[in-house]
Amino acid sequence: MISIRPERKDDYPAVRRVVELAFEQPNEADLVDALRENVASYISLVATSSDDVVGHIFFSPVTIESAEETFTATGLAPMAVLPTHQNQGIGSMLVREGLAECRRLGHYIVVVLGHPNYYPRFGFAPASSKGLRSEYDVPDEVFMVTELEPGALNGRSGLVKYNAEFGKV
Repeated sequence: MISIRPERKDDYPAVRRVVELAFEQPNEADLVDALRENVASYISLVATSSDDVVGHIFFSPVTIESAEETFTATGLAPMAVLPTHQNQGIGSMLVREGLAECRRLGHYIVVVLGHPNYYPRFGFAPASSKGLRSEYDVPDEVFMVTELEPGALNGRSGLVKYNAEFGKV
């Protein structure tokens, strides 16, 4: 049975292992460590099976800048599941629980750089359709946004800027 819960400090080594194995490199695990250390507010959840961490998802603030205003939204990154536990719905559970936690905390705009065949099932659509663009040069279909409160982006647009730690990935 899989359970989703907030990450605890004693989960850090297991989370690092999950993220390294899922991405087959340490960069995203280093990103999680740096964000934990440098970002004041974030959401970090783990998926457990028999008390073992088998998945992880992280949400941190992003800034959206336009000529009219600057406002904060939330970025989903990274999300990882142990390779031995992939394709079992654990990632979907993490995304759903993570978005529910964002909504509960009053974060109504979430962006993601991710697989265009995966994230739309959770309400994500190309960010360009809502007037958002990424600071990174990425294909339009992989930079997506969802409004957890309908109309949260009405009259808003701009350039999405991630925390500096993302520039090292």
